[in-house]
Amino acid sequence: MMRKRIYHRFPHREVEFEQKYRYHSDLPFFTKVMANMDGKFGMFVTESVSQRGHRIQAKREIRVEIVTNGIDFAPLSYENVDEIIGTIENEGIIDFRISLNYSYLDGKYNRVPFRGDIYLVRAILENELLVLQINHIDGQKRTECGRLADTIIDELRRGS
Repeated sequence: MMRKRIYHRFPHREVEFEQKYRYHSDLPFFTKVMANMDGKFGMFVTESVSQRGHRIQAKREIRVEIVTNGIDFAPLSYENVDEIIGTIENEGIIDFRISLNYSYLDGKYNRVPFRGDIYLVRAILENELLVLQINHIDGQKRTECGRLADTIIDELRRGS
């Protein structure tokens, strides 16, 4: 059974980030790539949580969720993607929620988590044109919407 995967509370205000891409695949493949991003992480430099003006090396970990019934999100990962992609049409609109969890190592090499960022990502696919719309919905915006889009496109190109 095909279900619409559109989040009813997606902000109707101006989209913070929107980019169009040529895309020669379908939404089930896009969803699979998104699922494979879940749990991935990288390092980045950001302002210190405790010391103003200080820069720290921090870890950024990705958590991916997919809209389920228009109002809720469910985890999307490598483990459950196969049961989900059977419900996704080749073209149309899908909404995801991406959480970036941040942490850094303190002086004793203990991992210290700090407030992350949450984004809504809308993928619209029609006639080999993929439009990504991204809104930051919570957190201090240590990662720009465009950086998140670049990460998604890099993963698509890699075809993970």
